[in-house]
Amino acid sequence: MTESLFITLPEIILSLGALALLMIAAFAGDARTRLIGWLAVALLVAALVAALNPGGDAFDGLYRADAFSAFAKALIFGGAAVSVILAPDFFARRGGELRAEYPILIVLSAIGMGMMVSAADLLTLYVGLELQSLAAYVLASFMRRDARSAEAGLKYFVLGALASGILLYGIALLYGFSGTTQFDGLARAFGAGPLSLGLTFGLVFALAGLAFKISAVPFHMWTPDVYEGAPTPVTAFFASAPKVAAMGLLIRLSVEAMGPAYEAWRQIIIFSALASIVLGGVAAIGQTNIKRLLAYSSINNIGFALIGLAAVQPGRPEGVAAVMTYMAIYIVMTIGAFLVVLQMRDAEGNQLETIASLSGMSRTSPALAAAMMLFMFSLAGIPPLLGFWSKFVVFDAAVAAGLWPLAAIGIAFSVIGAYYYLKIVKTMYFDEPAPAFAPMTNRIEGALILAGAAAISPLGYLLIPSLGLASMTAAKALF
Repeated sequence: MTESLFITLPEIILSLGALALLMIAAFAGDARTRLIGWLAVALLVAALVAALNPGGDAFDGLYRADAFSAFAKALIFGGAAVSVILAPDFFARRGGELRAEYPILIVLSAIGMGMMVSAADLLTLYVGLELQSLAAYVLASFMRRDARSAEAGLKYFVLGALASGILLYGIALLYGFSGTTQFDGLARAFGAGPLSLGLTFGLVFALAGLAFKISAVPFHMWTPDVYEGAPTPVTAFFASAPKVAAMGLLIRLSVEAMGPAYEAWRQIIIFSALASIVLGGVAAIGQTNIKRLLAYSSINNIGFALIGLAAVQPGRPEGVAAVMTYMAIYIVMTIGAFLVVLQMRDAEGNQLETIASLSGMSRTSPALAAAMMLFMFSLAGIPPLLGFWSKFVVFDAAVAAGLWPLAAIGIAFSVIGAYYYLKIVKTMYFDEPAPAFAPMTNRIEGALILAGAAAISPLGYLLIPSLGLASMTAAKALF
């Protein structure tokens, strides 16, 4: 038991810390919200450090701490910490709607995400997923007096409940036809002979439930509305850490539990990848709200990441390594873009979200426009920015696995999808200037924007050897 507790130390740190923060919030109230926020960041950093020392299986195989979970948790806890840092100034400008519960909800969600990427059993999978989701539903509707935020929370809750039901039905089928909930046992059941109808349906329902969590087509319908209605720091959170957690869970379930049936689930992944790339690229073209555009961008990028998962073959970790590399670079690009969106404020400090408000920003806020240009070009995969490398590695993995038609289609639609990213740049640099944004007052946000822009610039290529080694080490842990 002591060894299991040590192995699950990241989640224990966050759990005990969240309880302590709840007590501080109960006695000190919202007056100590900023203090609670920084304590939450410290907890997330401590959990990240603890996660970097994986210790194997815990609690009789329910939980698995390995190099893969360590890599994913580093991204998850880092993204969650940034989401806590972004919140105070945003809510202060909204009339002081930030409450002490906000950073605590982020921490609770991080506990669920940590369990998701360390799940080695269907029960752990579901508990972690629901813990993350329940906190996310509240975060989406955090601005109670804002109708859009309340609507976003309600839509997310209703559709999330539907997806959870689908996933739970798939789990029930997998258990019923295999006799076990552990991933190792499921792998033996899938490799025992011809795939039974029951296991096939369980596989399909389980993948459908997880597709909702990563906003993959055809389970993407919640994403634009929730991204637009939720508070912008919450949207930045949704677009980063939970995406990594859900993708990590999908990879672990596919490789460790369903690995012998890879020919069956690969067809589903290929369809979802192509559909996400096409819809994310085409549907974003007509958007006028920057947060909705970034929602379709996230759908589009998840499609590219799924190309790497489709390239997974028995004993070959290159596809998984490509996905983890992609997600690491994606989280930096996306958070960076949302950091710039947070600076879109009029002279009175009101948040602006229309693409038209970016008009002529290169003349009114040249440094901010340059950062946004870098993030947009990188998301589009235009060399020499680091976003190009993320797309290259997944296409290379697909070609190596013999899926060159999938890679060719992905490359074609990445060119088409680049249109709406270039439209943002055109608006900033060639349109007549709109009223200037209020000057940036938060130095921490400015430093994060600068760090993100530097990371995805050509300087980021210096990190490729280390990132490639870390992602390959993480991928090999699953094989």
